[in-house]
Amino acid sequence: MDTLILDLLDPEEVGRPPMAMKDYSDEFKADTVALYESTPGAIYKSIAADLGVNRATLREWVLRDRERRGITAAIAKPGARPREAVPSADPDERVRQLEARVAGLEASERKLATERDILRKAAKYFAGETNW
Repeated sequence: MDTLILDLLDPEEVGRPPMAMKDYSDEFKADTVALYESTPGAIYKSIAADLGVNRATLREWVLRDRERRGITAAIAKPGARPREAVPSADPDERVRQLEARVAGLEASERKLATERDILRKAAKYFAGETNW
């Protein structure tokens, strides 16, 4: 490989053999983008690794989806994971903290359910493609 090309690649991807081109369904792409968008603090690398998709491919899908919806990068995913709150002595503040924690757990549950659904669909797809 040319040195200039190596400088542009992710250092972790330089040693890997090139991935074969895969044809993903529009439904899979939409589900993957929805999973990324609904996961607080998600990064392309972790979601892509979980689903067996190239990081750059996922990034492209997300950017296309945001462009289609007219969303700018600045407002797309505001902030990463919220910081852990220190328990308060004030009951009202404690209720707010607990409600925020419940919301975080519900978001995590939605993420896991979405991942499960994507994996089920992928398993069905690949089971249908396998004709041994």
